[in-house]
Amino acid sequence: MKIASIAKLNEKLPIIYLVENENDLSKTNLTNHEVAFAAAQLKIKNGITFNSGNNIKFILEYPIHNELIMRNDLLRRRAADLCEVINKYQFKQVQIVNCTTSANIAYYAAEGMALGNYQFNEYKKIINNKKNSLAQIDVLTQNEDGKNIARLHTIIEATNQCKHLVNEPYNTLTSVEMAKRFTAMGEQAGVEVEVLNLKKIQSLKMGGILAVNQGSKKEPTFTIMTYKPKGATNKNPLLLVGKGVVYDTGGLSLKPTPDSMDHMKTDMAGAAAVASAICAIAKLKLPYYVIALIPSTDNVIGSNAYVPGDIITMYNKMQVEVLNTDAEGRLILADALTYAAKYNPELVINIATLTGASMRAVGPFAYSYYSTADAQNTTTFQLASEAAYERYVQHPLWDDYDELIQSEFADLKNIGGPSGGSITAAKFLQHFVSYPWMHMDIAGCAWNLKKNNYKSAGANGFGVRTFVEFVSLLCKKNN
Repeated sequence: MKIASIAKLNEKLPIIYLVENENDLSKTNLTNHEVAFAAAQLKIKNGITFNSGNNIKFILEYPIHNELIMRNDLLRRRAADLCEVINKYQFKQVQIVNCTTSANIAYYAAEGMALGNYQFNEYKKIINNKKNSLAQIDVLTQNEDGKNIARLHTIIEATNQCKHLVNEPYNTLTSVEMAKRFTAMGEQAGVEVEVLNLKKIQSLKMGGILAVNQGSKKEPTFTIMTYKPKGATNKNPLLLVGKGVVYDTGGLSLKPTPDSMDHMKTDMAGAAAVASAICAIAKLKLPYYVIALIPSTDNVIGSNAYVPGDIITMYNKMQVEVLNTDAEGRLILADALTYAAKYNPELVINIATLTGASMRAVGPFAYSYYSTADAQNTTTFQLASEAAYERYVQHPLWDDYDELIQSEFADLKNIGGPSGGSITAAKFLQHFVSYPWMHMDIAGCAWNLKKNNYKSAGANGFGVRTFVEFVSLLCKKNN
């Protein structure tokens, strides 16, 4: 998908006019008759199509809402719905014109269309007319910042790249293969990539990763992606840590297949998000020092698999009693979070499809969020999350919850029981943190059973846009 800014319209291509009310219709090239018709129709519907034979014009209303972030997201949704019409007509290219008094809203329309246009057709032999035709969105620079549109193109590329990785099946995307793809992505973006193999992970004694990997015939990896531009505005790096479980059966604490194990190829959505985000940050040449850490393995059944009751020694020497092998994500993340301390980071953010408890608590509309960061970073992150409309619900990190993960036989146990499951998982991770930290539990947000507006069926690239926006805001703050 190409997104570009243009200085002049091509009257032979379809045009989408964004309007707030009937007064904006005078800024279009509609005929007087069409303006009158559109004015009447806008009172009962939010989108209108004019087919004059040689040219098709669409009117799309910028919705009214008292919350700006909701208003912009409603525009994304309407534009994504319109994208289906455009593909029905088999158009390859469209143009968007902002006729409103609100600057830079065409950005959200283009974003919604581009996100909604995504398809994963890698393994379809026969696509026929089900393949989306739209390949390019042009935005007229009237009321729009051309640099913003160029930025959007890079962000959409990264988000769709993340979706592609998550949609890949386990039999084509092992931990080793995923690390290879991250390496290729890094080379293209100008990001330095180092991959720690099994021998290196063993030499470091990363007990969490090694325990989860015990039952597998496939080796684990630990990928380190570094973007350190000249003139970076931060001395100490921002670290993004992504859970990279390429497939999760639950191990010996086996998941039931229906509605539970079916889509567990998505358990590396956090890994795909941080890798895609750091590459986008590099391509945008944002002057910020960022490192991504990605611990990766599968979690399968094997003759040597770790079992409930095992006590394992983590990378930080802490002893952990494993009471549920399906609580594996926190084990590999814990090693990565300990490793993160070597960089003396200014802030560490980890993202993971970590707990079903998070999904049950907040549903598919938000993720569970935890933070020990200062007020300034917390506020900036909230702004970034809202701008991307990847919203969160913040939960507490009260010391009381530590009681639920105390073990009779080790320093900690890896589950805390049926109550407060997302919180006790976060409290477990906190024991491996020695710096300002944020934790994103995106279990309910990373995958859609069916397409919903601009949210694709399957993976939706959750987290990429938030991370890029967050780093962009940090750059502005430091200038």
